Amino acid sequence: MHSPALLALTLMAAVAGAATGVATKTPSDGGAPSNRVAVLSGEQVIQILDETVDWYRTLGTQQQNATQPSDLLILFANRQTADKVVGLSFEIARANAELLSSEASAAQSSADADTPDSSSPQALSQRQSELDAKRQDIKKQLSDGKHAELQGELAMLDARKNLLDTMTEFVNSSDPKAAGANNLKAQIDAIAATIPSSGANPAAGSSTAASAAAGSAAAVAAGADANKPAPVRSGLWELATSVFKLRNKVASIEVIDQHTADLAQTFDEISAPPLRQLKAYSARSDALAAQSDAAAKGVHQELRGQFDTLAWLFKQTSDILLPLTKEKVLLRQYRHNLGNWRESAERQYHEALAALGIRAAVLAGMLAVVFGLAEIWRRAVLRYSHEPRRRSQLLLVRTIVLWTVVLAIVGLSFVTQISTFATFAGLLTAGVAVAMQSVLVSVVGYFFLIGKYGIRVGDRIQIGTVVGEVIDIGLVRMHLMELNQSGPLGPTGRVVAFANLIVFQATGGLFKQIPGVTLAWHENTLTLPVVNDYGVLKEKLLAAINGVVGQYSEEIARQTREIEKTTATSSVTDAVSQVQMRLVNGRMEALIRYPVHREHAAEIDERVAESVMKVIADSSPSA
Repeated sequence: MHSPALLALTLMAAVAGAATGVATKTPSDGGAPSNRVAVLSGEQVIQILDETVDWYRTLGTQQQNATQPSDLLILFANRQTADKVVGLSFEIARANAELLSSEASAAQSSADADTPDSSSPQALSQRQSELDAKRQDIKKQLSDGKHAELQGELAMLDARKNLLDTMTEFVNSSDPKAAGANNLKAQIDAIAATIPSSGANPAAGSSTAASAAAGSAAAVAAGADANKPAPVRSGLWELATSVFKLRNKVASIEVIDQHTADLAQTFDEISAPPLRQLKAYSARSDALAAQSDAAAKGVHQELRGQFDTLAWLFKQTSDILLPLTKEKVLLRQYRHNLGNWRESAERQYHEALAALGIRAAVLAGMLAVVFGLAEIWRRAVLRYSHEPRRRSQLLLVRTIVLWTVVLAIVGLSFVTQISTFATFAGLLTAGVAVAMQSVLVSVVGYFFLIGKYGIRVGDRIQIGTVVGEVIDIGLVRMHLMELNQSGPLGPTGRVVAFANLIVFQATGGLFKQIPGVTLAWHENTLTLPVVNDYGVLKEKLLAAINGVVGQYSEEIARQTREIEKTTATSSVTDAVSQVQMRLVNGRMEALIRYPVHREHAAEIDERVAESVMKVIADSSPSA
C-alpha cells in the first residue's frame, strides 16, 4: 500500500497543471474545462477505502473491551463517529470516481476532435443523429402518401441504424478510461456493501441518529448502574486477572488511537493539495477581476468564460475538500473519546494494581507471622523438650500445623467468596474421606502409635501371631523384622508390613515390649506321679525352678523395677517362680510359671525342664 507521503506527492503533481492556468469554457460547447481539479487515481481511492474500513473494524475490539457503563457511552459515540467517517470516505471516493469518469469522457471527446475517425464514439454519434433525421423525414413523407418509393429506403436506414448502435455500444465498452472509471465505481459499491452502517448518504439524519444513539447509550448505562451487583471481596486470582485484562484494554485502546492518528494523518496530507488549489483559484479570480476592469468591451465575453470555468473548478475542489475537513474534525473527536477512555482504563488499572499489591502484602505478612510462630515453636521444643522421642513428635505436629495453616491462608486469599470456598472445601473433603478412608485412618493411627506408650524403631512388638522388631514407622504403615519364636530368638529374614489402622482393630491386638525390658513368663503343665505328700513335691519343684532362675535374679529384678518405673504403677510385684497344684480327671497336675530373660529363654527352659524332671523322677514310687 502507498504511504501517506506518496499520496501527497501524487496529489501535488496532479494539481500542478491546474494551478498554472485556466482554460475557457464557453456556454455554447457545453463541455468540461481542459484543466481539471486534482483527483486521486483508482488505486489510491481503493487504498484509502481499505485503510478506512480496516480502521472501522476496530469497533469490534472496542466492543469486547466495553465492560463498564462509561465504556458503553464512549463505544456508542465512537460508533456514530466511525459511521460518519466511513460515509464521508465513500462520498470522497464516489466524487473522485465521477471526476475520473468525466475526465475520461472529456479526454475522448478532445481526441476525437483532434483525430477524426469514423469508428470513434463522436463520429458514430454524429452518424446516428444524421440517420435519425433522415428516418424522421422519410416517415413524414410516408405520412403524405408516398409509400412505394420510400419503403425500401426506410428499411435500409433501419438496418444501418442497428449496425451503428451495435458499434457504438462496443466502442464505449472498449474504452480503457471509461471502463476503469466504471470498474472503480463497482469496487466502491462492493466495499460499501460490506459495511451496512455506511450508506450512500450517511450524513443525512446523522444528528437525529446521534441523538437516538446517545439516548440509547444513556439508557443502557443507567440500566447497567441500576443492575450493577454489589461489590464483593475479590481474591488474589480475580484481582490478578482484572489487572491483566485492564492492561490489555489499555494496550488495545492505544493501538486503536495510533491507527486513528495514522488515518487522520493520511486525510490531512490528502487535503493539503486541494487547499492550495483553492488558494490558487482565488488568486486567479482576483487577477481576472483586475484584468476585466482594464479590458475593452470585446474581451468581456472571453473573461466571462474564464470566470465560469474558475467557478466550476472551485466548486469541484470544494466538494472534495469539505468532506476531508469533516473527516479531520470527526477523527479529532474520535481520538478525544479514546483519550478519555484510556485515562479511565488506566485509572482502573492502577486501582486494581494497588489493590492486588495490598492483598499480596497482606498475604506475605500473614505468612511471615505464621512462619515466625512456627520458628518460635521449633526453638521452644528444642529448648524445653529433652526427650528425643517427645521432641520428634512435637516437631512433626509443628510441621503439620504449619503447612495446614499456610494452605488455608493461601486458599482463602485466592478465592473470591469464603462461602463458596467453604462449600467447595466441604464437598472435596467428603469425597476424599470416602475415597481414602483407610489411608486417613492409618494416618490418624500413626499419632496413636507414636504416643506416650506408643512404639518406636527398635521396639519388639507382637501383632497377632507375628513377633518382630520395629525397623520403620511411616504415616500410613510400619515395618517389622520378623523374629523366630520356635527356637532361639533371632531374625527370620522376612520384613512384615502392617497398616497403622491396626490400633483401631478389635481383633489381633498389638503387644509391645517395654524398652529395655526383656522379661517374659513361661508356663508348663506337668502330670505328677502318685505320692504321699504333694506339698513336699511342690516345695521340691519350686526349689528346683528357683535354682535355675536364681542365676538371673539380678537382671530380672532390674527389669521389674524398670517396668514399675515406666508404667508409674505400684501393682508390679517381684518376678518370682510359682508352682500351683490342681486336680484334673483324678490326676494331680502342677502348673509351673517362671520368669525368663529373653536372651537366655531357651537355655532357662532347658535347665528348668531338666531340674523338674529330675525331681519328678526322684519322687516317683518306683524310685
